Amino acid sequence: MTKPIIGVIGGSGLYKMEGLSNIKEIEVETPFGAPSAPIVQGDLEGATLCFLPRHGIGHRYLPHEINYRANIFALKKLGVQWIISISAVGSMKEEIEPLHVVIPDQFFDRTYRREQTFFGNGIVAHVQFGDPVCPDLAAILFDCAKEAGATVHKGGTYINIEGPQFSTRGESEIFRSWGVSVIGMTNCTEAKLAREAELSYSTVAMVTDYDCWHEEEVTVEAVMAVISKNVSIARQTIKLAAKRLAEKPFTSKFANALQDALMTPKDAIPEQLKRDLEPLIGKYI
Repeated sequence: MTKPIIGVIGGSGLYKMEGLSNIKEIEVETPFGAPSAPIVQGDLEGATLCFLPRHGIGHRYLPHEINYRANIFALKKLGVQWIISISAVGSMKEEIEPLHVVIPDQFFDRTYRREQTFFGNGIVAHVQFGDPVCPDLAAILFDCAKEAGATVHKGGTYINIEGPQFSTRGESEIFRSWGVSVIGMTNCTEAKLAREAELSYSTVAMVTDYDCWHEEEVTVEAVMAVISKNVSIARQTIKLAAKRLAEKPFTSKFANALQDALMTPKDAIPEQLKRDLEPLIGKYI
């Protein structure tokens, strides 16, 4: 069985884990510019892992400044099949406490300054996105986070706000009335692009706070304190998931997401676009 290639998007500290070997740093060129940082690749539990710090080394990019297209395209070029997103989030429900983990199965997008598609400028595609998370990967991550010792909530909606500011109390209360589970600033954009790249995507949402609906203000200091406690859980979850994924062949209901999504006839697609997007559309044109 071919060794699976797993993309992990999160903090740069995630790849400093016991058991990771053959570590190398890879610079990947994409038609959309440079990814947030060089990708750190290594072997773990029978799988190849490609780590990408979404905010750059030293946390330099605001959520809307992240080059999401370059990040996902770079992982696709490296042969990634699965993408595990490790993300800090706020809780929108009393029972989802700081230090808990949520494996969302839905997103609600409230962003407005993001490049959210690889297509345009001469090629049109409309992928299905009703189920934005890979259920197979989500189930594995749920089991692995539990095994790692976390209190884990299965399912729920992640509302993706623009940021970089945290919510107002009014916004927070309205979001809660919509029934969402957690709030963050990055993951829906990644999930949309992962679907266009025909990759399996799922989030491990690490709860750091209760947003501002819970009366106390959300502070960077408090968030960072909880994140530091969550790192060991995140590392262990990734390690366990790598082992599980190494033991199963890659199958995904989204592996051919573009098959019926491309609207532009291949002879009408500009030649440069065909070359640029070859890793995405090559098998269809």
